[in-house]
Amino acid sequence: MKGPKAEEPEEDSPPGAKELKYLREVIGLARGEHAARLGHKGESLLRKYENGDKLLSRGAFVALVEPIGHSPEAVDLLLALHPLLKHLAPAEPPSPVAVRRDQLTRIDRACLGAAAGLLECLRPLLIREARRARAEEARREAGDAWAELRDKGWKERRELVKTWPRYRTWALAERVCEASIKAAAHRADQALDLATFAIFIAEHVEESLRARTQGYCWGYYANAKRVAEDFDGADRAFARAWHLWRAGADNDPELLPEWRLLVLEASLRRAQHHFPAALERLDEAWARSAGNKLAAGRILLKKEHVLQQMGDSEGALAVLDEAAPVIEELGDAQLLFALRFNRTDLLARLERYKEAALLFPTVREMALEQGNGLSLTRVNWLDAKILAGQGRKEVAMDRLEKVCDDFTSRQHPYDAALATLDLAVLKLEAGHNSEVRWLAAGMKWIFTSKKIHREALVALRLFYDAAMRDAATVELTRQVIADVERVRRSAPPGRD
Repeated sequence: MKGPKAEEPEEDSPPGAKELKYLREVIGLARGEHAARLGHKGESLLRKYENGDKLLSRGAFVALVEPIGHSPEAVDLLLALHPLLKHLAPAEPPSPVAVRRDQLTRIDRACLGAAAGLLECLRPLLIREARRARAEEARREAGDAWAELRDKGWKERRELVKTWPRYRTWALAERVCEASIKAAAHRADQALDLATFAIFIAEHVEESLRARTQGYCWGYYANAKRVAEDFDGADRAFARAWHLWRAGADNDPELLPEWRLLVLEASLRRAQHHFPAALERLDEAWARSAGNKLAAGRILLKKEHVLQQMGDSEGALAVLDEAAPVIEELGDAQLLFALRFNRTDLLARLERYKEAALLFPTVREMALEQGNGLSLTRVNWLDAKILAGQGRKEVAMDRLEKVCDDFTSRQHPYDAALATLDLAVLKLEAGHNSEVRWLAAGMKWIFTSKKIHREALVALRLFYDAAMRDAATVELTRQVIADVERVRRSAPPGRD
């Protein structure tokens, strides 16, 4: 008596037979269950496919496995590997050195291993690239959405966010945060309004991203508070930012990256003159930037700023040396300007005026291209320092007079005071002592400013009183400059 017909496909089964059975069994599904999911009355058709009794086209293969959770890509991969799996390599022609069958088997296995290794390495890279492309698409759409919202009033913006999903995305919240950063350079109140709107958007994004997006936006709200010099408010906002951030799911570390929040907090700690904490945050940001060159450039520039504020000019210059190849490769105009301006300024501080003078024309050209008025004022101040260091003091005094007027009109008390003291030194060295009294008289507004520390005001008062008595000297003025710069580096802003 004959036994039952074997269920297994023959060794020469056509492409798709063994593969179909494999995809069913790999998820622990019986043939009858598979047939039921497909809506078949019985399993006879599936049996014919798996036994190789009925040819299986790619389209039919995909239609059979998609309902049980397999993608068309899985079908394509298995069909591509079928010749190796079935050992269908052509027979070797007769030869004294023909490859034996066992050798062909080892070769086929090696090819399969190489294919599996390539898949293991390549698939995550392709997935990451696809996700990045989708993120960029979302950011482009967010740019269009923000263009539609930008000029609308607060109430209308809120209603649109509530009504349309287009305005309830992580990407739009991120875009408004970027607008807040740009506004912070000129208007702290606008930066705060924009960060508040970003938080409102974040409260309406899909639930899986909501907490992370809220935490991210609260970090920008904290930054706006820092710019407004509300450091207590900034501390509270950062506490809320980190609480929400850590409560959220880490869906994708490249969306709303953590290093940006760490850099923003580092800026707050630097503004509070908590320099070790600022450097610690920047080191954390570096560790979490995951090789992002744009992140690396920004983080290194922030670190240089902290070291410079600490008075470590040599250390700051070393950080710029580390940052230079990264930023040069990126080609970002703002980062390049910051790199070159800061290097030139540090060289001037270190009295390496010849080196600074060689770099300065490029710095001036870049500042003119950017068209930022405050940056141009700082560039002119740097120019005056280099000219004075090279002995061209009359030209330097002309530059400084304009710089002092610009800082005064912008109500920047520290910069106005230090530029005025630089000019006073040159006037005293040139013997123009009577003109120093007029310079001191122009500093009166600084003594009523709330943006300058009391110790700095005490030092400035010494210069002011001496100048009004025509008793100011180069030595006294230089000492006052050193005292004001020391206070600016070490004492929190604001008056006690």
